[in-house]
Amino acid sequence: MDTVTRRVLAEEFAGYRRDCPSRTVVEVLANKWSLYVLSALGRFDRPLRFNELRRILDGITQKMLTQTLRTLERDGLVSRAVYPTVPPRVEYTLTDEGRAAGELTTAIADWAVDHAHAIQAARARFDARAAEPPRPL
Repeated sequence: MDTVTRRVLAEEFAGYRRDCPSRTVVEVLANKWSLYVLSALGRFDRPLRFNELRRILDGITQKMLTQTLRTLERDGLVSRAVYPTVPPRVEYTLTDEGRAAGELTTAIADWAVDHAHAIQAARARFDARAAEPPRPL
């Protein structure tokens, strides 16, 4: 392989390198709860409070929702607004970057809903084959 080909391949696959910053972004977006939080915030036309998100995201713990929201806020995907009331009111919305990411995560969530039955059927077929005794050659 010549030097030019190596350089082109290195540039083309730079996103796969361990030291590429985009890998950290993909890790955040690939997180199950990040996907759900971005999708949930994207489906509403208004800011959502913490407990609203927690009710929407059945099964998420308070700790995990807090960690996920902090990560998304740190990455500039979610905006957090605190209002000086007693008790303090905190609302979360998507930033412009978060809306763009939310479109992707919503598409993934919609695809999962649309294809869940097919995936479950494939799993059942696979598991049934795996449970069969080996056949002689």
